[in-house]
Amino acid sequence: MATDVDTFRDDMERPAGGIGFPRTLRRLVQGKNINEDTLLATDYLNHFNEIVMLLELVADMPDCLEDALEWKPKSYEEHFEDSSFQNKALAIFAYENAPRRYREPFDQLVAQMDATVLAALKGLSAAAELGDTEKTQLLVSRVTAKLQRFVDVASAVIHGRAETSGQAEIDTLLAEIDDKEVAPITALSEINAPAPLGADDDVASQADIDALFD
Repeated sequence: MATDVDTFRDDMERPAGGIGFPRTLRRLVQGKNINEDTLLATDYLNHFNEIVMLLELVADMPDCLEDALEWKPKSYEEHFEDSSFQNKALAIFAYENAPRRYREPFDQLVAQMDATVLAALKGLSAAAELGDTEKTQLLVSRVTAKLQRFVDVASAVIHGRAETSGQAEIDTLLAEIDDKEVAPITALSEINAPAPLGADDDVASQADIDALFD
């Protein structure tokens, strides 16, 4: 149960434009699949789970790349506006008022996932142009593993298991996610994700593809 100190701290940490009243919001989100402490919902992660599943299909069925290329980044608000989530308006309102110690690292993770997917799609398009099945399979394996790690850490933030106003705890979580099949991911604060693609971008070069995993 939130104390007066918790309430005061949450009000002070409210993002710009937030209205405060965390105690009331915690009551409102009870039983609504929205975390009562972080005011974030795991349903948003379905947006990334969707592209992970599509990319996994591409490894065996290259024609599925066309479907994967239709994926576009969606903000938290856009996801819920387009979803069938029963309490979508409340989910958006809660997100807008989520404490910064959760909201900021969560938003950073989302930005990294968006950039990773866009770079991966660019690399996969290049591999498809060359008809390089081996490169396609390698890219899919590495990118999906990388994205799943991000999803795991984002889920930890949503559930309040990565309470932080900085990067140290999230970097530690990333380092602890063990995957012997794929080289360890760089700490979040050290990742230089490729910029989102523009409409006029050319097909990725080999350097672009390799840069995904530097």
